[in-house]
Amino acid sequence: MRLFIFVLLAVTVFGQRQQQAPQLQATNTQKLAPLDGNPTLFAVLAAINAAGYDTEIDSPTNNPLRKSLRDHLATRNIPSLPALRRFVREHHLPNASDDLGQYVSFALLSRGAPDFGPAMPNFPPPADADKLSEFPALLAAFYREADVAKLWELSQPAYDAALAEYTDPIARALQGVNAYLRNSNQQTKGRFQVFIDLLGAPNQVHARVYLEEYFIVITPSPEPRIDEVRRQYLRFWGDGLRFKYAEGLNKLKPLGDYALASPILGEEYRQDFLSLATESFVRAVEARLARQPAQVTQAMREGFVLAPAFADGLPKYETQDDVMRDYFPTLLKSIDPKKEAVRLDKIDFVMERAVRTVRVTVAAKPPVLTGVAKALDDAEELFRAQKLAQSKEAWSAILGGTAEKPAQARAYYGLARVALSERDPERADMLFRKVLELEPDASTHSWSLVYLGKLADSQGEAEPAKEFYGQALAIAGLPEQVKREAQQGLSGAFFRPRPPEEQ
Repeated sequence: MRLFIFVLLAVTVFGQRQQQAPQLQATNTQKLAPLDGNPTLFAVLAAINAAGYDTEIDSPTNNPLRKSLRDHLATRNIPSLPALRRFVREHHLPNASDDLGQYVSFALLSRGAPDFGPAMPNFPPPADADKLSEFPALLAAFYREADVAKLWELSQPAYDAALAEYTDPIARALQGVNAYLRNSNQQTKGRFQVFIDLLGAPNQVHARVYLEEYFIVITPSPEPRIDEVRRQYLRFWGDGLRFKYAEGLNKLKPLGDYALASPILGEEYRQDFLSLATESFVRAVEARLARQPAQVTQAMREGFVLAPAFADGLPKYETQDDVMRDYFPTLLKSIDPKKEAVRLDKIDFVMERAVRTVRVTVAAKPPVLTGVAKALDDAEELFRAQKLAQSKEAWSAILGGTAEKPAQARAYYGLARVALSERDPERADMLFRKVLELEPDASTHSWSLVYLGKLADSQGEAEPAKEFYGQALAIAGLPEQVKREAQQGLSGAFFRPRPPEEQ
């Protein structure tokens, strides 16, 4: 009997635990605000992780890719690593955000491999990136020696899964901004880009503006950081209003003096009234979109003193038809400086910045396995390491040492996968059927049915195959990957017609 078992081998080793990464779906918003990983940022963060960047390395919020990449690089002979370690040590900053931020700035302004030189040689680098002038040569050597291009390619499933968590929420947030400001989805100038970084310390968001390029870099966090993305996107659009209507905004400049009393207001806003006014507008719109008017008062208390004035004018904007770009002069004219001065005389500034509370779920330690459960787990690990003879011996020993039917089912399931790996489909078919005669758990039961369906498909037996796939889908509590595989099977994705000579 001739079987096309190569279609089975792809899932044999990873059977029960492997999850397919969700596919990133394109949206209209992505055309305006691309969401992606960044290969240069990946190379930079891979290098510093290998060289001693250990910030929050034990946090449960880290993406698993960070540890697996570090473990892999620790096994490699990388000649440039001693010099790279010295560099990272000498440029370490005590503040965790600043420490990572300098490398984020460098990556965003680099043209990438192979030399990692500046993308815009005539653009003066920001102060943090300027301190890393010796980094490109070290990074270029590390990139070659560690084969980072291949590591980036192998990391794509992890990035696809992370990006999928952000795609829809970001699309909704940005579409909400566009709808409120009545923007079209076409931006004639500038670029807004969100990058997901899986190798940095968790719970960080870095926003950068270089000329007309707006970037956000987000590291792993328990929940998507959509609020920060929306705020930066509002700034992206707000800057256009700032430059177009600078004259009208500057008429309100005397009100900016009130902001100087804020103990937490950033230096940028103290020195540049237009930045202060634009941020006040951003905070007012943000509060309106979130339907949280208390945010306006909070923004004022942080020093963004025009936020209440803009917020008072937004309800009238909402009742008319002009886009915000055209209505903005009317919004400015509605602000009464004398009325605002009375309001601002009573400001009670906050003394400390609001700190974002991050919900971190600490993973529970798995229970210590004993008896048959440990024997099954040990056999599974041997199989995953492709130690087929040892795993076969271990599962056979379990069959001879227990009368528990669920455990026997898992042992037969393990032996069936060994048979597939040894290219013995007839024996595999028999063993998968033995699983069904016992009391398998939902995962073992549904996977066995999927394998039987694929074996039938490889024989050119479409109808029996579909019956197996249908039975798998009917099992309560089946894993998501089994569901996907069975649905693909029903669509005929695994069917292989028999060669004419065997019919």
